[in-house]
Amino acid sequence: MRSSWRTPPRPGRRPGTCPRAGRRVPSRRAVGAPRGRRRGDLVVCCPALAHVSDLRPVMAQFARVLRPGGHLVISDVHPERVARGSIPPVRLPDGTAQRLESCRHSAGDHPRAALPVGLRVRRCEEPFIPCTEPSGATDRPRATGPGPWEVWPWSLAALVPEAAAAADRGVPAEIIWHFQLTGA
Repeated sequence: MRSSWRTPPRPGRRPGTCPRAGRRVPSRRAVGAPRGRRRGDLVVCCPALAHVSDLRPVMAQFARVLRPGGHLVISDVHPERVARGSIPPVRLPDGTAQRLESCRHSAGDHPRAALPVGLRVRRCEEPFIPCTEPSGATDRPRATGPGPWEVWPWSLAALVPEAAAAADRGVPAEIIWHFQLTGA
């Protein structure tokens, strides 16, 4: 079964609207999800849940569209990266700079939302970005300023590469969950 899911913009100050900016942002509502008895064997969700405050309704929808025994794979920004400011910048149509709303979910938030709807944890991985040790002779010159807003906080690492490498050492880049719906 194939289903095309998309996240449409929603106007006004309804859920899915950034209250501080009063501007439209993408909603968290899946459109085109299977209805009724149509169900699938696999749902894949890639970097999205860090932008959803309440995981419970999302997990309920994943469970709703899966067949018993179906698999759910979630890949998302690791909560430690969210805490360190790895929040994507965006430009609104009028050119205004904004950041996507992000939520720092603990690793336990995902299973706490999944278990009540019948999703069982099969596996969890927290892969790292390989850290390269900075050397005295670098290929690129050290940055002299913080860089453009659009690439913050990543551009700040070039100011003090040794400190950035030390801070990133041992910090996972993402969290990957594999769940399976019970009742197979």
